[in-house]
Amino acid sequence: MSDTSKDSSTATMASQLAPAEPSRALWGLLDRKERWSLSWRGRLILALILASALLLVGALVLKGVYPFLATTHRVNANILVVEGWIHEYAIRAALKEFQSNHYARIFTTGGPVEGTGGYINDYCTSASVGADLLRKNGLANGSVQMVPSRVMDRDRTYGSAIALRNWFRDHNMAVSGIDVVTEDVHARRTRLLFQKALGDKLTVGVIAIANPDYDAKHWWSYSEGVKEVGSEALAYVYARLFFHPSEPPLVQKAAASDSDTR
Repeated sequence: MSDTSKDSSTATMASQLAPAEPSRALWGLLDRKERWSLSWRGRLILALILASALLLVGALVLKGVYPFLATTHRVNANILVVEGWIHEYAIRAALKEFQSNHYARIFTTGGPVEGTGGYINDYCTSASVGADLLRKNGLANGSVQMVPSRVMDRDRTYGSAIALRNWFRDHNMAVSGIDVVTEDVHARRTRLLFQKALGDKLTVGVIAIANPDYDAKHWWSYSEGVKEVGSEALAYVYARLFFHPSEPPLVQKAAASDSDTR
C-alpha cells in the first residue's frame, strides 16, 4: 500500500473517530445547516442583471413621465377655461383653440399675482392678467370673463377651481363640461384638482400647451425641463395621495357685477 493510500485511510479513520460537531446550540435555539451561496461569478452576473433592469426602468420613466403629466384630453364642452398664470405663448395657443372650435365663452382663472403679497383687488390677479393678454392678442371683450380667486396659498389651482365653481353657482349657470388650457406638465394635476373642486357632475377636460424652450422628447437634457418635470411630478403625487380638498378659509367669489366682464 502506498504512502498516499495510508494517509487517506488515516484521515478517514480520524474523521470517523472525531466527535461530531453539534448541529444545535443555545439549548436548541440555533440550528447549524449546510446552505448554498453565490460565488463571485454568480454575484457579478446578478449585479449585471439588476443594473440592466434599473437602466431599463430609468429609460421608461424618462420616456413616459412627460407624456403622462402633459396630457391632453378634450371633452364635450362649450366653455374654455384658461389658467391666467400661463405664459403668452400658451395664451396665444388658447386663443387659437377658442377660435377654431365650438366654444361659446372663455373664462380666465387665477389668484393674486405673485409678488403682491396677497389679494389687493380683482385686477391684480392672474385671472385679470390672462384676460388682458387674450384681449391683447385679438379676443373680443365680450367673449372673456375673468374669475379671480382671492386667496394665495399652496393650493392655488384648487382655489381657482373653487372660485370658478362659485361663479357658475352665483350666476345660475348650468355647465356640464369644460376644457382647461394650461402649460404642458401641469396638465394632469390641473385636471385632477379642477375635477375635485367642480365635482363629478361636471366633466373636466384639459389641453396641455408645450413649452417651446425645450424639446419635450428629450426634456432631461435641459435644465428647465428637469426642473419643470421633477417639481410637477412631485406635486402630482402630493395632489393624488395627500391632498384632501377643503374650501379655502376666505370666501372664494368673483365680482358679480357685469362690469367684471372684460
